[in-house]
Amino acid sequence: MQYMDKPSRRIARLLLAATYAFAGTAHLRAPGGFIAITPDWVPFPATVILLTGLAEIAGAAGLMIPPLRRAAGMGLALYALCVWPANINHAVNDIPLGGVHLSWWYHGPRLALQPVIIWWALWASGVNDWPFARRRQGR
Repeated sequence: MQYMDKPSRRIARLLLAATYAFAGTAHLRAPGGFIAITPDWVPFPATVILLTGLAEIAGAAGLMIPPLRRAAGMGLALYALCVWPANINHAVNDIPLGGVHLSWWYHGPRLALQPVIIWWALWASGVNDWPFARRRQGR
């Protein structure tokens, strides 16, 4: 699918890349909080957090390289889907970070916005145009 790379998509892509680069760096520099919210069924949580940080940074870089952009978008969308259980675990089990318990005013929007983050990765990378695509004639 060919898409138009309009300024709004470029801005969304830059913002998403910056967000993932920041988050990936946080995973590498301060993994403790991420390890704490990792569900018990995830093996080798410290290694998984290290790898997720590297994946976020790689995805952010890939968004900025046109030949890698679509693959990076799909990878980041899958990544956001795969880390959702950690966010659910954090919320349901009220896991404190730095001794602070976060309320559902934090967890509710965070969980609800995960599909938006997935869509954002796909749209910003040009994988899809929904809901902004124009309808084709005759359909």
